[in-house]
Amino acid sequence: MFDVITIGDATFDTFFVIDNDSPQCHLNKDKTQLCLNYADKISLTSVGQSAGGNAANVAVGIKKLGLKTAIVTELGDDMNGLAVEEALTRAHVDTRLIHIRKNHQTRFSVVLNYRGERTILSYHANRTYVLPSLPQTKWIYYTSLGKTFERLQDKLIALKKRRPEIKIAANPGSYQLRYGLAHFKKILPHADILFVNKEEAAKIIGKRQPLKATMHSLHRLGPKLVLMTDGMRGSFGSDGRQIYTMPIFPITPTGKTGAGDAFASGFLTAHVLGKSLEEALRWGTANSTGVIQQVGAQRGLQTKAGIQTLLKKFNTTKPVAI
Repeated sequence: MFDVITIGDATFDTFFVIDNDSPQCHLNKDKTQLCLNYADKISLTSVGQSAGGNAANVAVGIKKLGLKTAIVTELGDDMNGLAVEEALTRAHVDTRLIHIRKNHQTRFSVVLNYRGERTILSYHANRTYVLPSLPQTKWIYYTSLGKTFERLQDKLIALKKRRPEIKIAANPGSYQLRYGLAHFKKILPHADILFVNKEEAAKIIGKRQPLKATMHSLHRLGPKLVLMTDGMRGSFGSDGRQIYTMPIFPITPTGKTGAGDAFASGFLTAHVLGKSLEEALRWGTANSTGVIQQVGAQRGLQTKAGIQTLLKKFNTTKPVAI
């Protein structure tokens, strides 16, 4: 019996941290543009590589917090795929549901970190998604997939109908929102939890609305719990009756890659362990706090002891009902 099986694309990520004082790089905040001098050399302060992707990040995060996890994903038979599989194995995530595609590449991303924010260059390898026969599990965390995700999602919905005891947490990826939104929304009546950020929420409901209206609109699509993150403004959680706002812990971020996945893995672990909505919001915030103080999506993921240390350190930062 697994506690959580994650489903989604895994990637091999390379991180470049650009010198904050580099004269060849600047921000155009009005147009949200990162500008690099063309045909110039840009100074880096550090580099790194790791396994990534929403499904992998959440699986590793949940496992590090003590739950039993597995991942359903497709990898190529290249060096990047081998590196991703080895990293998941080292993290003690069960990899038996990984499908290796011969003569195909693994998805990879180049992450540019500059002044605490990240810009991602992402390569999407072609996939023919298949939902394998799943072992017993309490939860499925369904997240970012690319082209042809619809067939797998349809089988996931059919599985939920056959095995209603399995709970589903859903978190859309960029392809699903941009090219398959109507189909992705079909999972929401079967979802127990929906994880989104503010921009994703607006895309799902088709417009920007005030906070309470946004949360109510998302609930009407089916999920029992709605969790929305909003960067440095913190997060929001709703059970359909009460909405809570949770501020971030007062720290200076090094990078933001994986912050949403860390929040989701912290929140979901707390929820599986029977914590209240308010306490689960604090767990999610603590886990994302650890990640944004490191470069990369997994290096700062917390253990239970780490979560408790952060909660004690920032014990005055708590959710507020609104």
